[in-house]
Parts: sequence; structure tokens; C-alpha cells
Amino acid sequence: MEHKKIYNAMEIKTKHGNLIIEGPISSVDLARYDFHEDLVAFRPPAQQHKAVVEIAKLPEGRILIARDHMTIVGYVTYLYPDPLERWSKGKMENLIELGAIEVIPKYRGTGVGKSLLRVSMMDDGMEDYITITTEYYWHWDLKGTGLNVWEYRKVMEKMMNAGGLEYFATDDPEISSHPANCLMAKIGDRIDNESIQRFDQLRFMNRFMY
Repeated sequence: MEHKKIYNAMEIKTKHGNLIIEGPISSVDLARYDFHEDLVAFRPPAQQHKAVVEIAKLPEGRILIARDHMTIVGYVTYLYPDPLERWSKGKMENLIELGAIEVIPKYRGTGVGKSLLRVSMMDDGMEDYITITTEYYWHWDLKGTGLNVWEYRKVMEKMMNAGGLEYFATDDPEISSHPANCLMAKIGDRIDNESIQRFDQLRFMNRFMY
């Protein structure tokens, strides 16, 4: 499958100043930007910077960033699901995962996350994919935001809705382990019925197990 990536950018105003939202960004450009020290949700900033540079090198890998001049203050990643996850078991070339989205605390609540998703979906190449994201409450910054599980879930859903992702049911054990966890997805305009059926089979793999 050809992985078309069409660059888009927009400038947004926040109470802390203007930011550029852009991408997909090349690994070369990602490497030359500074990575904000508060981007710590997944691993230490230097390691995460290296990880997003590596994702950008993948044929299907897409990284979109929010930057303040030369400093990355937010990002979203898209790539094929981890080989150990159920979502890779269908070996679907047209199924991609929103793997991570992170915005530094200073800019949270200013629409940066929504803008990252909107710019992501400006790329017509995304219409060739089923885009999924798996939301687990144990990844959420409940302490830092002061929100409870259900308030945070609502925030996440609204943000994903900005990129056209909607709630989809699944019997995945990890997602089913807590009612706040969820699967969200966007089915691209050029996805055929066979691919939708294969996605449905991945969502309900335990249906015929006794």
C-alpha cells in the first residue's frame, strides 16, 4: 500500500501566545526541533524525542506537532499497531493507530490537542485508513488535571471527536476491564466493506469462544 503523506499547517492563538500546528513532519525536521522538558507522559523527554523521530522514518508513520518557535510543546503519533496487540492480528495495511497524543501542562485546555487532530485529518491520505485509538484510564493525568475518570474520559472523547474519531464497541479484555476505557475509530472515506468487516472481526474476537 502506498503511504501518501500530505503536509498541512495552521497557526492557533492561545492565552500563552501563538503556536504552529503542522505535519506530518519529517524525521530530519523533528530532530532539529527542541523537545519540551514537560513532555514526560510516556518516557523521559530525550527518549520520547528519539522515539518520535524513529516513528517519522516509518513508511506509514506520521507525527504532527504543536510548536512554539523551535520548541515542540505537543505532538500526536500515528503508526501501525504494536505486533503484540490484537489490532495487528488482522495484518491490515489500512489500519493505523493514533499511538500517543501529548500536550505540555501549560497549553492544556487551550485547544491544542483538538487542533493536532484536525490538522492530522486535513491530510487526504488519512481517508485510506481506519484510524483507531485505545483509551485506558491508567494513562490519564488525573492527578495533574484534578479531573475524575469520567470527566477526563469526556475530555478525551471531545478531543478525539475533533479528528472525526467515534466510540466503537469491542470485547478486547484490556478495554473491557474498566468502563471508562474505550476504543475510538474513524473509518476513512475510501475504506471498502471487506476492510470494515475485518475490523469488526478484530473488535469482537471473543464472540465465538466458549
